[in-house]
Amino acid sequence: MTKTGWFKSSYSDASSNDCVECRITNGTSVRDSKNPNPSFHVPAAAWLAFVAGTKADRFVSR
Repeated sequence: MTKTGWFKSSYSDASSNDCVECRITNGTSVRDSKNPNPSFHVPAAAWLAFVAGTKADRFVSR
Protein backbone atom coordinates (compact mmCIF):
# COMPACT_ATOMS: atom_id res chain seq x y z
CA MET A 1 0.00 0.00 0.00
CA THR A 2 1.28 3.44 -0.84
CA LYS A 3 1.39 6.47 1.45
CA THR A 4 -1.82 7.71 -0.17
CA GLY A 5 -3.66 4.51 0.77
CA TRP A 6 -4.39 3.49 -2.84
CA PHE A 7 -3.67 -0.16 -3.63
CA LYS A 8 -4.11 -2.68 -6.43
CA SER A 9 -5.41 -6.19 -5.99
CA SER A 10 -2.83 -8.79 -5.12
CA TYR A 11 -4.11 -10.59 -8.25
CA SER A 12 -2.94 -7.69 -10.46
CA ASP A 13 0.19 -8.09 -12.54
CA ALA A 14 2.81 -5.81 -11.00
CA SER A 15 4.08 -4.80 -14.45
CA SER A 16 0.62 -3.93 -15.77
CA ASN A 17 -1.00 -0.54 -15.48
CA ASP A 18 -4.46 -1.88 -16.41
CA CYS A 19 -5.87 -2.11 -12.92
CA VAL A 20 -8.50 -0.73 -10.65
CA GLU A 21 -7.10 0.81 -7.48
CA CYS A 22 -8.98 1.07 -4.20
CA ARG A 23 -8.60 3.07 -1.02
CA ILE A 24 -10.48 2.14 2.12
CA THR A 25 -11.83 5.17 3.95
CA ASN A 26 -15.34 5.58 5.32
CA GLY A 27 -16.44 3.23 2.57
CA THR A 28 -14.26 2.59 -0.47
CA SER A 29 -12.87 4.87 -3.16
CA VAL A 30 -12.15 3.37 -6.58
CA ARG A 31 -10.17 4.67 -9.58
CA ASP A 32 -8.55 3.54 -12.82
CA SER A 33 -4.78 3.19 -12.39
CA LYS A 34 -4.15 4.63 -15.89
CA ASN A 35 -6.41 7.63 -15.32
CA PRO A 36 -6.65 8.24 -11.56
CA ASN A 37 -8.87 11.30 -11.81
CA PRO A 38 -11.70 11.14 -11.24
CA SER A 39 -12.14 8.54 -8.55
CA PHE A 40 -15.49 7.66 -7.07
CA HIS A 41 -16.60 6.82 -3.56
CA VAL A 42 -18.81 3.86 -2.67
CA PRO A 43 -20.49 3.72 0.75
CA ALA A 44 -19.38 0.78 2.90
CA ALA A 45 -22.71 -1.09 2.68
CA ALA A 46 -22.77 -0.86 -1.12
CA TRP A 47 -19.16 -2.02 -1.40
CA LEU A 48 -19.81 -5.01 0.86
CA ALA A 49 -22.89 -5.94 -1.22
CA PHE A 50 -20.82 -5.68 -4.42
CA VAL A 51 -18.05 -7.90 -3.01
CA ALA A 52 -20.60 -10.46 -1.78
CA GLY A 53 -22.30 -10.46 -5.20
CA THR A 54 -18.97 -10.93 -6.94
CA LYS A 55 -18.04 -13.85 -4.71
CA ALA A 56 -21.44 -15.43 -5.43
CA ASP A 57 -20.94 -15.02 -9.23
CA ARG A 58 -24.00 -12.77 -9.53
CA PHE A 59 -22.27 -10.56 -12.10
CA VAL A 60 -21.06 -13.27 -14.47
CA SER A 61 -22.12 -12.74 -18.08
CA ARG A 62 -23.78 -15.86 -19.43
